[in-house]
Amino acid sequence: MKYFSLNNKSHKVSFEEAVVAGLAPDRGLYFPDNIAPLPDSFFTNIENLSHTEIAFEAIKQFVGDEIPETELKRIIAETLCFDFPCVPVEENVFSLELFHGPTMAFKDVGGRFMSRCLGYFNRDKDIQNTVLVATSGDTGGAVASGFLGVKGVEVIILYPSGKVSDIQERQLTTLGQNIKALEVDGVFDDCQDMVKKAFMDESLKHKNLTSANSINIARWLPQMFYIFFAYQQLKKHNKPIILSCPSGNFGNICAGIMAKRLGLPIAHFVAATNANDTVPRFLEKGNYDPKPSVATISNAMDVGNPSNFIRIQELYNNDLSEFEKDFSSYSYTDAETEEAIKDIFNRTNYIAEPHGAVGYLGLKKEMVKQPNSVGVFLETAHPIKFLDVVEPLLNLKLPIPKQIEGVLGKEKVRTKISTYEDLKQFLN
Repeated sequence: MKYFSLNNKSHKVSFEEAVVAGLAPDRGLYFPDNIAPLPDSFFTNIENLSHTEIAFEAIKQFVGDEIPETELKRIIAETLCFDFPCVPVEENVFSLELFHGPTMAFKDVGGRFMSRCLGYFNRDKDIQNTVLVATSGDTGGAVASGFLGVKGVEVIILYPSGKVSDIQERQLTTLGQNIKALEVDGVFDDCQDMVKKAFMDESLKHKNLTSANSINIARWLPQMFYIFFAYQQLKKHNKPIILSCPSGNFGNICAGIMAKRLGLPIAHFVAATNANDTVPRFLEKGNYDPKPSVATISNAMDVGNPSNFIRIQELYNNDLSEFEKDFSSYSYTDAETEEAIKDIFNRTNYIAEPHGAVGYLGLKKEMVKQPNSVGVFLETAHPIKFLDVVEPLLNLKLPIPKQIEGVLGKEKVRTKISTYEDLKQFLN
């Protein structure tokens, strides 16, 4: 499998080169040169397959022969070491819970898969890679956990000051070892811009920089896995499936669309956003007009210019009419999100966190248009990570899961920076 830059389709590289580089030299995101649908027999028999078997079939063409089959299956098995249940919330509505991993966020899958791929590529090399990652919430913790102690890899995480929850901050500032955190005076888009600028900085070439954001194919593509798992669990209902994804940088829903290109029978996708509504406005007006991000209670989606949207445009041939066939996007305010959290709990006893609540709202809106369907919204993180929002709204005390207990008593260690020059100085 070759990957081309979305800025220059004649620039092609291998899977390993794309993973190690993160971004193309022209700042373009890498995209697979070919997408071959899986055979119909795979979907006919999917109920009888294990998670590892499903994931292997989904990802193997994108890795090719660059990682041996036995090694790839080991990487997948180590990645998928937790459950992905579709929990019934109300009639024909399910929550796909993606928070049962070590950092209790969906990004555990991509973080673990990428770290093990990079570890494999470094196995016989005397080389130090620097993983540079911007986080709006959960990416940092998942990457920190996934890469902790990986040979030949230093991880540097940039996060916006005051705009991640206390638990999220602890997950990326308390691990030590090869993990370092930079607290940025700004918003997520500032962090992401610094990371992209560093990749293009010739004076930093000696650092062997790569990214663990969803711009990296090894972080992005494995997010297909749990979309397949959702279908495996919902297939028995024999109804069209609507999948609603709370969306910030749009890597997660982009992976879902990739899964559909492989043949997965998802009838419709909903990209549910908070007040950062660049994509809903694009679908409404046909004009892609990113604006600076604004802070919300669903902070992991506080992205004004989502990096992965260019991949979605590629998947839909940059044709707005193609988008509209099976893709919708809706925006919700904090007030609507809070009301949804309360309403879901009062009616069903299900505790949603702000991102899942946004996904639920988008799903319900689309199901009005397609009533003879079954819907699933992605619960991308555990409510405990947003206890300052959830507990007062529901007037309850959330129990602390064992994955979180370990970071609560540890000291936060981070370096404050304000500008790209600060980052450059830190790297050097």
